[in-house]
Amino acid sequence: MKAAEVRDLGTDEIQQKVADLKETLFNLRFQHEVGQLENPKKIGQTKKDIARLKTILNQKLQPSKED
Repeated sequence: MKAAEVRDLGTDEIQQKVADLKETLFNLRFQHEVGQLENPKKIGQTKKDIARLKTILNQKLQPSKED
């Protein structure tokens, strides 16, 4: 997921995507512990996607400070 794509979404959509990705991350961690996860890099990528979404959400929620 690219930042430009996320910026086009509304705040409610971003919050929903964060919730979905958190659930996905939980499932990936569970699969990893059980030994069923084929690609452990998905965990790191999911964490980065969550962080990217939260960063853009915070930028949208903060009032812009113009000089």
